[in-house]
Amino acid sequence: MKKVLVTGSLGQIGSELVYRLRQDNGMDSVIATDIRTIEGSPVCEEGIFEVLDVTDYDKFLELAKKYEVDTIIHLAALLSATAEARPAFAWNLNMTGLMNGLEIARELNTKFFAPSSIAAYGPNSQSDNTPQDDIMRPTTMYGVTKVAGELLADYYHTKYGVDTRSVRFPGLISYKVEPGGGTTDYAVDIYYEALKSGSYKSFIAEGTSMDMMYMDDAIEAIVKLMNADADRLVHRNAFNITAMAFTPEEIAASIKKVMPEFEMGYDVDPIRQGIAESWPNSIDATCAKDEWDFAPKFDLDGMTKEMLEKLTVKLKAEGKI
Repeated sequence: MKKVLVTGSLGQIGSELVYRLRQDNGMDSVIATDIRTIEGSPVCEEGIFEVLDVTDYDKFLELAKKYEVDTIIHLAALLSATAEARPAFAWNLNMTGLMNGLEIARELNTKFFAPSSIAAYGPNSQSDNTPQDDIMRPTTMYGVTKVAGELLADYYHTKYGVDTRSVRFPGLISYKVEPGGGTTDYAVDIYYEALKSGSYKSFIAEGTSMDMMYMDDAIEAIVKLMNADADRLVHRNAFNITAMAFTPEEIAASIKKVMPEFEMGYDVDPIRQGIAESWPNSIDATCAKDEWDFAPKFDLDGMTKEMLEKLTVKLKAEGKI
């Protein structure tokens, strides 16, 4: 990756990935894009930034040509809970943007990455240690777009030789950017509320296990996969990856090791709970480990320690604690 265009750069993944790529490759090697700007954001103000609506094919192509990119990392999408509230809009954004990106990658002969998700699985998939290759019949619009996206990316690889690569992300946890409408957002919210109020009401029910990953490991996974030897890759679109699986009460217990006074209750959101129950309890990441040496560093307690330390500094600086 010498010249990378990133869509959805102001999102939870994009903001941290852009920083990492600029550190690795140089400030002028990354073209960050999003449909909006945010005043004061390092993504917008510390390197190349362009406003881009990914459903606008001509502008998308114009920017890719202008900066002579060799890699497109396509992150712009509507997430699970938000997509379920606006399914038609989610389909248009998620699929039109993806199709545009794939067409541009084909035309310009670039590498292409667009993340998939454990939401691609559904209630008919194996629930525990879900294998790389399993039944995919999701019951959410977000999941439908992810399955369709995996198939499209594979099609562009086999039909046109586009170097497409992807991972199925679990829930992602970060202190830097607040989440944007995902089912696993409770696992970020809980740390904020632990520090702000000492308590939290989970919108996911007790006993509901979902796969999760600390953002540092997620960013490392993207970079490692995109730099991997293509000859080793068998699955491409998309690799299961995970670092940990836990229930709401297990993350609460991890927080209580650092903050014994912390208390958690439940106020279950039936929409997000239904989405969570349709996903696997845990997934098997063997193929990612074998084909490109995927190796996460953070477990639950390690992540909790890091989150509470970093968020304490952040929230004090913002005057929120």
